[in-house]
Amino acid sequence: MKRFLRITAGMMTLVILMTWLVGCSKPDTVKTENQSTGKPADTAKEQSKDEKKEDTKEQTAAPAEPVVIKAVIKDMSPDDEVSVTFLKHVSEGVSKMLGQNVTIELVPISEGTYSESVGLLLQSGNIPDLIYFQGGDYQFAITQQILENLNPYIEKSEYIKKMLQPSNAERLKNYPYLLWLSPDRIKVPVVREDWLNATESGKKLLEDPSPENYKAFFREIKEKNKAKAAYTVPGNIAELDTVFNAAFGVNTTWVKQGDSYVYSKITDGEKNKLAFYASLYKEGLFDNEWLSKKWDTKEQAFYTGEVAVVAGTEGAVVNIYNSKMIKQNGETAKLVVLPPAKGLGQSYTSSNVSKESRGWAISAYSEHKEQAFAILEYMASPEGQILDKLGYEGEQHKLEDGVYTLTDKISEWYARFHESTAAFDVKFNPQTPFFSEPAENSLNMVSKYLSFDNAFVIPGDYITNWDAGQSLYLEYAADVISGKKSIDTFDDFVTEWTQTVGPEITEYANKNIK
Repeated sequence: MKRFLRITAGMMTLVILMTWLVGCSKPDTVKTENQSTGKPADTAKEQSKDEKKEDTKEQTAAPAEPVVIKAVIKDMSPDDEVSVTFLKHVSEGVSKMLGQNVTIELVPISEGTYSESVGLLLQSGNIPDLIYFQGGDYQFAITQQILENLNPYIEKSEYIKKMLQPSNAERLKNYPYLLWLSPDRIKVPVVREDWLNATESGKKLLEDPSPENYKAFFREIKEKNKAKAAYTVPGNIAELDTVFNAAFGVNTTWVKQGDSYVYSKITDGEKNKLAFYASLYKEGLFDNEWLSKKWDTKEQAFYTGEVAVVAGTEGAVVNIYNSKMIKQNGETAKLVVLPPAKGLGQSYTSSNVSKESRGWAISAYSEHKEQAFAILEYMASPEGQILDKLGYEGEQHKLEDGVYTLTDKISEWYARFHESTAAFDVKFNPQTPFFSEPAENSLNMVSKYLSFDNAFVIPGDYITNWDAGQSLYLEYAADVISGKKSIDTFDDFVTEWTQTVGPEITEYANKNIK
């Protein structure tokens, strides 16, 4: 009897063991089949609803694998403690947002100019997941096709879409490989408020900013303040063009004449504009030393009152100009943004929307594209924007009752990812605003007088001749403005430019401009 009981007990133990083995092996079998086919296996269909729910819970609970995002970023080095610390904070924020451990790791690059160093890195086959470009991206996007189309990611985004400005959106339509959420870098003319208010012509200028009223204003403000000149630029007339191009009908690269497009620099509008500039120069209203001016000497002349008006990039640069002007000359010297001249048209420099000139790209070969884009998305979120623009609490800013007070250290901080203040809804202490009133006005004025250029990326076959034509124009413009050549030689310039550049680029323009 005892022997029977021992045999029975042994058999029961064996049955229990076999049952346990079968039960344990079943999920593994299903998982293996599903992984190999990519579809639910037949055995999976036989699972009960309760089993399926349990499987789903187990899959959801399983943490995602940690991801390392290789990145190359201008002015950031893996040997720089400030860069490493900042990216550690960014990594923590992205990880929290995704529920996945994401670490940003900087890739070292060779010495030299940034664009060249990035190019050498990519040509070596070492392609980071996330790449900041400042030029040199076109060949990798178009020729080598190693950059990802960002539009599908942006379309699904929550925060980046809110920060996109019209010019950003247009550029992404034309060239979807770079994302750069920043003000448009349009330059606007600024003048001291006390100097402006002391003139009669200033009031007329604000009411009707025609080229003639601008010239009258330049005369009066120079005379009243015994300035050397009314307006100066750092060796290039682009900062004068931002005021007057549209008024003379040359605010786009290509101008419609009849049924076809013509390069704006060889039109009658350009001829009239250069003649106007020459008249400003002759009267001493346009700085006679403009060709030798650099950025620092231009700005110094402005702060010391040697010149009355200069142009500065909307937003951040106007903010700096205003702070330095007030520091040197007192509160009454705060800046006023002047409107663009009004004539055949009215706008500041038209925005080139052919592509971003710089910005963020993602490798088309990256195995972690979603996580790489999530970094850009996080930095566009409210939390990410605070870190990007305001730095660390207790260092660059203080937070009390939802109000941000900026410290002196904020002057050393700058946005590493997204400069745009669109969708940046933060309450600041009135004593420490993020942007001064003139800086805010500059952003609003650019938005009010925004226009799009019809420039396009010059094809490689034409670039050499095109660059030669650009150099020819700059030399000729300088000669006319300074009085070395008469404006009556304009037709000769047009002939020389046409011979230098050739007809192909104009034909290309007429085929491709929509």
